[in-house]
Amino acid sequence: MVKKIDSPQPKKADGSTRLTTSGSAHAPRERYFEGIGRRKTAVARVRIVSGKGGILVNNKEAKAYFPMPALQQIISSPLENLKMADKFDISAKLSGGGIHAQAEALRLGLSRALVLLNPDFKKKLRGLGFMTRDSRMVERKKYGLKKARRAPQWQKR
Repeated sequence: MVKKIDSPQPKKADGSTRLTTSGSAHAPRERYFEGIGRRKTAVARVRIVSGKGGILVNNKEAKAYFPMPALQQIISSPLENLKMADKFDISAKLSGGGIHAQAEALRLGLSRALVLLNPDFKKKLRGLGFMTRDSRMVERKKYGLKKARRAPQWQKR
């Protein structure tokens, strides 16, 4: 027979219980809003806090991570359309996919985080297409075919 043992709370000398603390005091952290965006196999975890407009992607500046101006425009478009480009600091952790899919995943995650910050932003962001998850994925390869749809070469004679 197995006996279940509950670990009781430590007791003081007078018999009352007290809650244990970890012993170290943590400084209060700044409040952030987090959104997760996905595109193909890319995943972006985006956090926004009030700040001066800096964007960090995988601990690098956004301009270093996304050197092409078109990709920089994709990631900053939700903030620019809401005219809040210099009011928030953004940090994002990206994984998987290619650089373009990562930029679009970051845009979706940023849009979702902004909606958590202020639900009034949802209507405008949805109208711009920033709240819609692009569900297109790579089609699987089928057996008997060279690729997903490409059939082997066929000879009549």
